Amino acid sequence: MANVSTLNTVGAGFDAVAPDVSGPRGRRPRRAISRRNIMLYGTLFVAALYYLLPLYVMVVTSLKGMPEVRMGNIFSPPMEITFEPWVKAWSEACTGLNCDGLSRGFWNSVRILVPSVVVSIFVASVSGYSLANWRFKGSELFFSILIIGAFIPYQVMIYPVVIALRELGIYGTLTGLVIVHTIFGMPILTLLFRNYFSSLPAELFKAARIDGAGFWQIYLRIMLPMSLPIFVVAMIIQITGIWNDFLFGVVFTRPDTYPMTVQLNNIVNSVQGVKEYNVNMAATLLTGAVPLIVYFVSGRLFVRGIAAGAVKG
Repeated sequence: MANVSTLNTVGAGFDAVAPDVSGPRGRRPRRAISRRNIMLYGTLFVAALYYLLPLYVMVVTSLKGMPEVRMGNIFSPPMEITFEPWVKAWSEACTGLNCDGLSRGFWNSVRILVPSVVVSIFVASVSGYSLANWRFKGSELFFSILIIGAFIPYQVMIYPVVIALRELGIYGTLTGLVIVHTIFGMPILTLLFRNYFSSLPAELFKAARIDGAGFWQIYLRIMLPMSLPIFVVAMIIQITGIWNDFLFGVVFTRPDTYPMTVQLNNIVNSVQGVKEYNVNMAATLLTGAVPLIVYFVSGRLFVRGIAAGAVKG
């Protein structure tokens, strides 16, 4: 009897500590197909279709010959693929008196884009770093002026800028357009860099100062290696804005230095001869290729950087 009671006691103790195997607890996992998911993915699908459909029309039209384009079915794939519209858009399409296609405007755009992006990002990053970590007398006033400048319409300042460039002797040149893009890109880029550097741990800056590091040492050895995402954000913003700019390209340059977007406008709005829609579509795709490629290559870093540079003020 003693042995039986002992076994009963042990069994009772085992039951007391045994895990509950009655089944999982908590919320049930959501079904893959639900009303919420159908609405969510349906909305995303419609939005994607809205933006992809014009791109599809441009691509298939640019690969058709004019006889097939005149048939009127813009959604049908090309029966016979031809790259002649692309060649003509690049090297033969007329933009006013010049019939050298978009090639001249492409290289003009590159000559405008590279120095504008490099100079504006460098100056804005140093300015944002100074405003975030090296507070000086009047820094908040300076930052407020930059923020105000970011929201002033460009059209308000066109006439004073034209006069200033004329007095400097660089109106109508690529150098003047580079200066304009650099200046107008500074406020928003400085805001992004300042917010990003403010979100970094302040202990890193203080430790570097204790170790005797100066302004440029901290910037080059500590801040730059940690700031790749925000640099990608600034690069995409500047490349997209400068490459797609039309207003400044018309106002601050001459016909022989027009960027690619102005030439595209002249090609599409040409009223002489037959309207070649396939050439227009190919020219449009060529004009938008550079910012699209840059974004697709660095899209993830863009999302990370814009989130980090826009949250903390």
